[in-house]
Amino acid sequence: MSLLLSPVEIAGLSLKNRVVMPPMCMYEVKAEDGLPTAFHHAHYGARAIGGVGLIIQEATAVEPDGRLSKYDLGIWTDEQAQALAKLVSELKAFGSKVGIQLSHGGRKAKDAELPLAPTALAFNQDYKVPQEMTLEDIERVQSAFVAAAARAAQAGYDMIEIHGAHGYLVNQFLEPLTNQRTDAYGGSLENRFRFLKEIIEGVKAVFTGPVWVRLSVTAYDETGQQNTLQDYQQIAKWLEELGVACLDISTGGVMDTRPNIPIYGGYQAGFSAKIKEVVSIPVTAVGLLNSPELGEYILQNGQADLIQVGRGLIRNVNWLAEAAEVLHDHDFQVYNASYQRGQVK
Repeated sequence: MSLLLSPVEIAGLSLKNRVVMPPMCMYEVKAEDGLPTAFHHAHYGARAIGGVGLIIQEATAVEPDGRLSKYDLGIWTDEQAQALAKLVSELKAFGSKVGIQLSHGGRKAKDAELPLAPTALAFNQDYKVPQEMTLEDIERVQSAFVAAAARAAQAGYDMIEIHGAHGYLVNQFLEPLTNQRTDAYGGSLENRFRFLKEIIEGVKAVFTGPVWVRLSVTAYDETGQQNTLQDYQQIAKWLEELGVACLDISTGGVMDTRPNIPIYGGYQAGFSAKIKEVVSIPVTAVGLLNSPELGEYILQNGQADLIQVGRGLIRNVNWLAEAAEVLHDHDFQVYNASYQRGQVK
């Protein structure tokens, strides 16, 4: 049996394999009300039938102006939570564990009436200049994360991920490139971490399941102003001390710049490995991990504990069944006998 497709107890969850569908925004809420649609039931349901061990729902906004676009899912109302509970129940019935990524876009909330950020710096010329958050704004948004986590608990999610990557609000607080505050939420690394720290403390008070955090551990900035990898290793250790169950390691998105390293399958796995060196909690790898052999290699070499397959699962809902064939894993079982017949060539 391969590591990739073998059952595992990890990060507080019993998973039937180590394949994770990462949160990927679909922008399919055409009514702009944050409610899931038939698309979401079909989209996630197909991957659950396909055997994904853990499905993490796309970035879900904790308040209307926190949406990355007006077509995003939301969990700022009880109505949204009730609708999402039906989706969660369906996916669990198909055998997958289900998580939700809680998000606030900050200055990258393109459709926000009044985008907010730690400092009034626009992402680029196509985005509005955000309003610098007051202490009251900070407390309100933190409370929105906590209220969303409470709704996620009621909806039956198995885990929560706080989106602290890709240049969204939490990431904006962490990075000196985007946080030029001089109060308790700016300046030192510890102060810049405070916004996320207080969110996690509040979330863990209302959600008893595993809480994960996604981080972008480089901004690909060449001016010498970004957090260093050592800074993110320190943040990782602080998150472990706070009781975070797993770290989801990604890169980029803070600034309007492209990666300054070659882009290839597994190009971010080295960053996961560096974070894994300093913590004892599980770490995930993500980023063009569409090859089952590459995912297995990363696991076998201890660079990560879970493999997130994004584009591969978008292209092929039967990715796991085909991975089993490639890895000669004869223990993997497709959903039922009818689906098994579909694998016969």
